[in-house]
Amino acid sequence: MTKIDIISGFLGAGKTTLIKKLIKEALGGEKVVLIENEFGEIGIDGGFLKEAGIEITEMNSGCICCTLVGDFGAALRDVITKYSPDRIIIEPSGVGKLSDVIKAVADVKKDFDDVELNSFITVADAGKTTMYMKNFGEFFNDQIENANTIVLSRTAKTPENKLDKAVAAIKEHNDKAVIITTDWDSLTGKQILDTMEKAAGEVKDLLFTKEELESCEHHHHDHEHEDGHECCGHHHEHEDDHECCHGHHHEHDHEDGHECGCEHHHHEHEHEDGHECGCGHHHEHEDGHECGCGHHHEHEHEDGHECGCGHHHHHHHADEVFDSWGITTPKRFSKEALEKILDKLAWGNGLGIILRAKGIVQSEGEGWLEFDLTPGEFEVRNGAPDVTGKLCVIGSRLKKDDIKALFEV
Repeated sequence: MTKIDIISGFLGAGKTTLIKKLIKEALGGEKVVLIENEFGEIGIDGGFLKEAGIEITEMNSGCICCTLVGDFGAALRDVITKYSPDRIIIEPSGVGKLSDVIKAVADVKKDFDDVELNSFITVADAGKTTMYMKNFGEFFNDQIENANTIVLSRTAKTPENKLDKAVAAIKEHNDKAVIITTDWDSLTGKQILDTMEKAAGEVKDLLFTKEELESCEHHHHDHEHEDGHECCGHHHEHEDDHECCHGHHHEHDHEDGHECGCEHHHHEHEHEDGHECGCGHHHEHEDGHECGCGHHHEHEHEDGHECGCGHHHHHHHADEVFDSWGITTPKRFSKEALEKILDKLAWGNGLGIILRAKGIVQSEGEGWLEFDLTPGEFEVRNGAPDVTGKLCVIGSRLKKDDIKALFEV
């Protein structure tokens, strides 16, 4: 029997980190195959995960939920027949809709008697949950609504009141899923896996009927959600937290720019509500402001009807909303120069809505540098050598020429 686990999560939530933890601490005795799909022109995470010694099928330049459904089905069938693994882990693009991934997997499962749809996991950054719900809800909320286990990341550095708001917001969209709020460092991979396995049996039946799973008709985008919670996220009444896609309202665990002792340099800043962040935009989000999909919404949409701008706002494909820039490069970077570049990128600075950046480059000294970036924060660490340097930026309305000039590549 081959179990299939789908580990979804928005850009930069920590999917790869969770998978590494599970592989290292819980799945050592199993034959595991990872099918990874990256939205972006340059595959980054595949190289990181190969260090864990697991098979990887990479698919770039698209996402399972749109342009690569056909390729995904072929890749999944090939993995099942070629490897006969104990478990297949599917890591969709951060901008993939979990409902579409489940549908694609269910379509393949029909051809195999010894394949089981197991866990539907969503990893969510506790500190950015409400922000992404409000600005990219069509994609983010779909991942929340279709999960049987939701694993919150970065809870150790998320203030308790903000964590409470994140959990409450998640429960409004999915009150059946098991929510893991404990800091990952305090849990073993086995504990997380056991929770996922238990929820796979108990919660899946509450989320979907057997007929829905078999017919793949468990989509939540053709109706209005109760209590006014629309799944495309275009309801932009911000309460106490005025957050935007550049990570505003960032509480510190450390003094600005100082090391925390974990050997990573954390760059987080706090902005007063409504003040400028340096990216040149005023970020008070009220009704009528933009949601990140590039359209101006001056009214609420009822019953999934069009708003007059010619777009149906419950059915965006990822490549309609999100954009990516990627390049391979032999350029060497000093850690200081790379941090300076990332500090500009993390706050937008007129480069577009920057949601995620990651890469690996050769250091000017010895060794290689890896980096991860989400709105308002980034981390640079030592990495293993790769065949060449790789840079990838994902967001919306990216100024690609300016980003390229920023990295001087």
